[in-house]
Amino acid sequence: MADVGDVLMSVLSTIRVPKPGDRVHKDECALSFASPESEGGLYVCMNSFLGFGSQYVERHYARTGQRAYLHIKRTRKTKKEEDNNSGSGHPPKKKPTRLAIGIEGGFDVEQDQYEEDIKVVILPDRQEVTSEDLSSMPDVVRDRVSQSMAGIVAADSVSHTLQVQQWDGEVRQESKHAADLKQLDNGVKIPPSGWRCEVCDLQENIWMNLTDGKVLCGRRYFDGSGGNNHALLHFQETRYPLAVKLGTITPDGADVYSYDEDDMVLDSKLPEHLAHFGIDMMTMEKTERTMTELEIAVNQRVGEWEVIQESGTTLRPLFGPGLTGMKNLGNSCYLNSVMQVLFTVPDFENKYVSNIDKIIDEAPKDPSQDFKTQVAKLGYGLLSGKYSKPALDPGEENGTSEARGDQIGIAPRMFKALVGWGHPEFSTNRQQDAQEYLLHFINMVERNCRSGTNPSEAFRFLVEEKIVCQQSQKAKYTQRVDYIIQLPVPMDQATNAEELQEAERRRDEGDASAPTVRAQIPFTACMAAHSEPEILTDFWSSAVQAKTTATKTTRFASFPDHLVIQIKKFTFGLDWVPKKLDVSIDVPDTLDLSALRATGQQPGEELLPEVAPPPLMTPDVEVKAPALDESTVSHLCEMGFPLESCKRAVYFSGNTGIDAATNWIMSHMDDADFTAPLVLPGCSSGAGTTPTESISEEHLETIVAMGFSRDQATKALRATSNDLQRALDWIFSNTNDLESMDISEGGRSAAESESASEPPPGPRVRDGPGKYELFAFISHMGTSTMCGHYVCHIKKDQQWVIFNDQKVCASEKPPKDMGYLYFYRRVSRLSGSGCCPWRRVEVWPQTPSVQSHPKCPLPLHT
Repeated sequence: MADVGDVLMSVLSTIRVPKPGDRVHKDECALSFASPESEGGLYVCMNSFLGFGSQYVERHYARTGQRAYLHIKRTRKTKKEEDNNSGSGHPPKKKPTRLAIGIEGGFDVEQDQYEEDIKVVILPDRQEVTSEDLSSMPDVVRDRVSQSMAGIVAADSVSHTLQVQQWDGEVRQESKHAADLKQLDNGVKIPPSGWRCEVCDLQENIWMNLTDGKVLCGRRYFDGSGGNNHALLHFQETRYPLAVKLGTITPDGADVYSYDEDDMVLDSKLPEHLAHFGIDMMTMEKTERTMTELEIAVNQRVGEWEVIQESGTTLRPLFGPGLTGMKNLGNSCYLNSVMQVLFTVPDFENKYVSNIDKIIDEAPKDPSQDFKTQVAKLGYGLLSGKYSKPALDPGEENGTSEARGDQIGIAPRMFKALVGWGHPEFSTNRQQDAQEYLLHFINMVERNCRSGTNPSEAFRFLVEEKIVCQQSQKAKYTQRVDYIIQLPVPMDQATNAEELQEAERRRDEGDASAPTVRAQIPFTACMAAHSEPEILTDFWSSAVQAKTTATKTTRFASFPDHLVIQIKKFTFGLDWVPKKLDVSIDVPDTLDLSALRATGQQPGEELLPEVAPPPLMTPDVEVKAPALDESTVSHLCEMGFPLESCKRAVYFSGNTGIDAATNWIMSHMDDADFTAPLVLPGCSSGAGTTPTESISEEHLETIVAMGFSRDQATKALRATSNDLQRALDWIFSNTNDLESMDISEGGRSAAESESASEPPPGPRVRDGPGKYELFAFISHMGTSTMCGHYVCHIKKDQQWVIFNDQKVCASEKPPKDMGYLYFYRRVSRLSGSGCCPWRRVEVWPQTPSVQSHPKCPLPLHT
């Protein structure tokens, strides 16, 4: 074996020192979930700074020829070592005192303490070099290798930086009203204690308006607690923006809320503003919990939390394949729950896990940035059972763990960073909506499965919308692709209405002992509310060329293999304050939706004429572009819709008013060009679509690298104002247009395109019987999608299992009535075969046609 010093000298030119901007992956293998805490430790390439477990480091050496790796091995400190370090015995887990992550007093992401062993390993002979060994080597070797080692150790790991980036929910901005707040000289003086709401006499959650000194109660929370909204109603009447929460005033400050800015704010002139009403801030003492303390308490709220997490029972831990926990990376429970369920679906297992060896062999130079590799890595980590092992307490060596079910599990840092990259929400450490993340991930699967099998087809289905003009009785049929059914919650259908009303009455009377009653809503009522015809007022009928009333009915044009149902628990009150409905819904184990299958055009039924909207009159006949009603456009923008969408709505509804434009928006929100610039007649192009507009070369290369031609990428970027994210959405939503366009490079020739005798097919959807069985559900605990916690329950081998981050246990009382997202799979008539693998529906521009393999035993739907 060659002298190690000579070997180091021979590879010295390949050893780099990390520079600012270099991505250092030193806490997770790029191809597995091996880490420095794993049995074999982690090998960090000293050239690319990619990390590899012992299973894959030889592969990386064989592919790249890189020989020098920094080996990092961490060992958890024993309880005795931690006791000696702390000087106070084994410390209890601290309760959070701040609404923050990665900050002292905030929610802990990881508390484990480790000892670290570091050395350089030279492949293929695995020669080892420690820091002490370097001291006897030539200066040029010692200096370069020591600097690289120190640089890698000191660098912030990519995934660690993303994981524990500090988030402080208590950081507040100065209110724009603070400096020049108007205060009325009305002689009002506020006593130092004994406050009551001037309207309802409530004595808790009391706020004083800083303009007129009105003392009123705060907002009512979703569970009926809090106040009666009188301070909010006062703002809506007077527009006086700032209020201070009485009982939180101390010499250091107080809770100040800006109704106009809809946020907790700072008021640098608070002492002066309080003194105006006779309050000496320096003598006040805190008597009520601050809003931060209340939110922390809500995040650990008893009741809903205990029921969903089955806290009242001793749960039996489970281990093995398909029973792997996932570490919470700081509010990543929404990701954990969604991915646990998705890898219960055979399509995702077959696409990624069954082919993991091939996927890894074909992985690019930097696998940390490859979507297929990272999804396969996650799926294998969840299903293999390799990481489904009990988590040892510090100092334990016998392989046992506590009965609560904590696992070593996997920490999907690299996956989270890649899937969330560039997204304004999923790239952060804030809590997110599980339903939105599910759709975001499905969208990414669609983008990356343009060729080959596409597992998202398991959820994809066709929706038929039928609109009937009530004056002419003529109909219009449209179809769209969807992945989720959203069921409304008809609160007026509660079966315990009298009990709810009694609890409400007692709260209104100030009865502090009034119980919190959860509304009992029948699932059948939710389905009925979803499927009943919707009344469209001010509908522009092409048959009568006038506004009239119409009905819109939504039905299934195809039934997917796996059906996702969302219960719309998150809504807005009459005052537009977001709230969560506290409801219990008797969701069934089996579901038959056959009666909701679309029937299409009926014999003798006439269709509405396909004509353009009425011409728009313009004040100047020389101006060819129609004039849009700016007041309607502005009104729609104020409702939160994109400007270009508002222009489209006004134009395509014929400038016939706000109601018609709103109806158009609600019917076209899923259109691929919903936010694309409107090109008016007489105008050569819209914003961002001019042929001479500069297109980002970087964006072009990104899209071309995904398998599209340069012409297709250019068309997508021009259609979306050179916005990469929107261009990717556009390009995958306009496959038909792209396939039929003349392609000059990277695809078919123009002659080949012109010779196509049939229109290209659209998205494929599967079809079959509309009978389903429940196999998983995701539940949410907390007051909104932006806070709280997600847990999922999955049925495995006829046993319900609860996945609560790293805890995986047999479920004793699965709270099926408390779910947020429900996952059903088709009940097949083929014994033990699941859904028919041959049956497909090809969606053509006009009419969907069902195609079936000769072996398929299911009858065709006509």
